[in-house]
Amino acid sequence: MNKAILFKSAAALLAWAVSLAHASGLERLKSFVDNTHGARADFSQVVSSKSGRKPLAAGGTMMFQRPGKFRWVYEKPYQQLIIGDGEKLWIYDRDLNQVTVKSLPAAIGSSPAALLAGDNALEKNFNLKDGGAADGLEWVEATPKTAEASFESVRIGFAGDTLKAMELRDTFGQVTVLTFSRFERNPPLAAHLFRFAPPKGADVIGD
Repeated sequence: MNKAILFKSAAALLAWAVSLAHASGLERLKSFVDNTHGARADFSQVVSSKSGRKPLAAGGTMMFQRPGKFRWVYEKPYQQLIIGDGEKLWIYDRDLNQVTVKSLPAAIGSSPAALLAGDNALEKNFNLKDGGAADGLEWVEATPKTAEASFESVRIGFAGDTLKAMELRDTFGQVTVLTFSRFERNPPLAAHLFRFAPPKGADVIGD
């Protein structure tokens, strides 16, 4: 199983007030960006390829605190940890005892993670448009403005006032589908959840 494939998404949760229940996906996204400063949820993830090989499934928990702080914990089929601490992006592979570290602004500027944990200037990095209604959800579509982005588009679906799905299409033709449950908006999140120190003896690669 290719672990790198499971990290293509970084994921998103978008929803706000009951008054937006009949609003378009784009209106819900913009309201969420303005009013949601942090969140916590469980997620499941499925990655499918153009080749038709068996989809890769994973799941775990996620949380974020804007701007620039997030924590994704993959609990199955193996344990992985991704943390953005506001300055750096840390990816810890427990099985290999290996840490990859990158500059956070460079890593998430035009990535799907910026929709979740970035600043409020979404139009700076993305072209946004309503995606219409399908499968019982209202959708919004975001495409990166930079040619260097590793993905082609992200679709985010809402049911009522709750984010239900996120679909990422990358430049290799793979589709990553994330679904969210037990969503909490603006919960209290301890600062240590967004800090990371490489474990003793771990190989550290990157910045």
